[in-house]
Amino acid sequence: MGSSEMAVLQGGFAPVEREITVDLTDIEGEIPRDLHGMHVRNGPNRQFAAPGRYHWFDGDGMLHALRFDGGRVQYQNRWIATQSLAEERAANGALWQGIKDPPRRDRPDMPIKNTANTDVKYFAGELLAMWYLGGEVHRVRPQDLATTGTLAMDPRLAGLHISAHSKVDERTGEFVFFCYGKEPPYMHYGVLDKSGMLKTLVPVALPGPRLPHDMAVTRNFSVLHDLPLFQDPEAAAAGRHKVMFYPELPSRFGVLPRHGVASDIRWFEAKPAYMYHVSNAWEESDGHGGTEIVMTGTPFKPQHDARGQLDASRLPRLIAQLGQDCMFYEWRFNLRTGQTRERVIDDVLNQEFPIINSAYLGERTRYSWNTLMANGAGPEEPRFCGITRYDLQQDSCSSYHAGMHKWFNEHSFAPKDQAVAEDDGYLVGFMWDALASRSYATVFDAHDVAQGPVARIALPQRVPHGFHATWVSRERLIRGW
Repeated sequence: MGSSEMAVLQGGFAPVEREITVDLTDIEGEIPRDLHGMHVRNGPNRQFAAPGRYHWFDGDGMLHALRFDGGRVQYQNRWIATQSLAEERAANGALWQGIKDPPRRDRPDMPIKNTANTDVKYFAGELLAMWYLGGEVHRVRPQDLATTGTLAMDPRLAGLHISAHSKVDERTGEFVFFCYGKEPPYMHYGVLDKSGMLKTLVPVALPGPRLPHDMAVTRNFSVLHDLPLFQDPEAAAAGRHKVMFYPELPSRFGVLPRHGVASDIRWFEAKPAYMYHVSNAWEESDGHGGTEIVMTGTPFKPQHDARGQLDASRLPRLIAQLGQDCMFYEWRFNLRTGQTRERVIDDVLNQEFPIINSAYLGERTRYSWNTLMANGAGPEEPRFCGITRYDLQQDSCSSYHAGMHKWFNEHSFAPKDQAVAEDDGYLVGFMWDALASRSYATVFDAHDVAQGPVARIALPQRVPHGFHATWVSRERLIRGW
C-alpha cells in the first residue's frame, strides 16, 4: 500500500471500531438553548481491510449524530448495515476491493461495494443514506441510527440506482432524485411523494455514460447535469477505467418541470466544467416576461498549463488525487430565450461543500456557507480547513480558519427556535484537531462565523473525516417528514 493510500487510513482519516452513545459534558463556551434537533453526518469507516489499493471513498458508511436539546447534546455513531457489510461480517473479512482495483465480475448486481457512505437526508420519518455511484438507498431510524432496510422501490425503478445528492423539499416532503448508469438512456429522474409513492419517473437521454454528482431543484423545476468529464469510451471497451475531461464539449444542464415528462426537458449549454456540488437554485423574472433559473455551486477552476492554455489532462489528475481547486459560481438559464448566462461569484477562496438553510431549498437564498479547502494539500490528503459565509446580496464573504492542523467536516445549518430570517441559526458539525489528536463538535453563530465557534464540545472518540451532513429540526422529527 502506497503512502497516499496510507494517508487516508491515518490520523483524522483512521476508522473507529466502537459504536457509542454518550451525553457530552466537556464544553468550551455555551451550547445555545434555542437549538433543538439533530445533526447527522455520513462518511467512510472501513471495518475489514481489503487487499489492493485503498481509496478514501471505499470505507463502509457510518453515521455520526449530534442531538441537541436546549443546551444539552448527545453523540452517537453507528455503521450503516448495508447488504455488502452484512456479507463481509458473515465472512469475517473483506469481499470487495476498492474503486482503484478491478470490480467483482462474479457480482453483476454489485461489482463495486455499495457502502452508502456519501450523503444523508431525512425523508418520510427516516434518514436515507446514499452512495455517490448510485445504488440501494438505506433507511435509518433517527432515534437510534439503526438501519431498518432499504427504500421501498416501485417496480418501475428496478435496475435503477439512485444517486447521492438527491433532494428533499421540506415544503412538500417530496424526494427528488436522479439515477445514472452505463446503459441507455444513461439517466433517469424521478419524484417520490412524502409517503414514498413514486409520482414521476422520466428517462433522460444522454449522449453516453456520464458521471453526474449533483442536481438542483427550484420550487417548480429541476436541473440535471451532463458535464464533459466522463469515462474514456475506448478504455471502457477494453475493460479499463480512465476518466477524461473533454473541453471541446460544453457543460449541459437539463431543465424540466418537477413533475414533467421527457419531452419537457430543455438543454442549456455553458462553458465546459466539472462540478461536484450545487449550493442552491431558484426562479427569477428575467425582466421581460420570462423566467430565469438561477443555480449556484462550486465547480473546479479551469486548469491551465504553464503557457496559460487549457490543459485537459490536469483536471482528471486533480480529481484522482482528491485535490480541490474550486470557485463559487453562478449559472442563469433563461426559459424564454433558451440562453445561458454565467459568472464567477468568487475565485479568490478555494471553497467547496456549500450548504444553505435547507428550509430555503429551491427559493432565492442570500447566504451560502462553504467549506474552505487547503491549497496544495498532498496527494489524496485533502484538508477542509475552515468555513466561509458568502453574502450574495452584498457580494462579500467572511471566513474562519483556525490553523492548518484543524480539519472541519461539512457542517449543517440549524435554525434557532422561532427563526425569522434566513440566517437565524447556527452551523453545527465536527472538527478534528490534529495537534490534540481529538475530535470536537463545533457550533457557530451563522450570522458571524468569523468569531469562531460559540461552543466547542470534546468528543470521547475520533470522528473520522467524512462527507455530507444534514440537519433535522425537532419540528420535522415530530411531524415525520
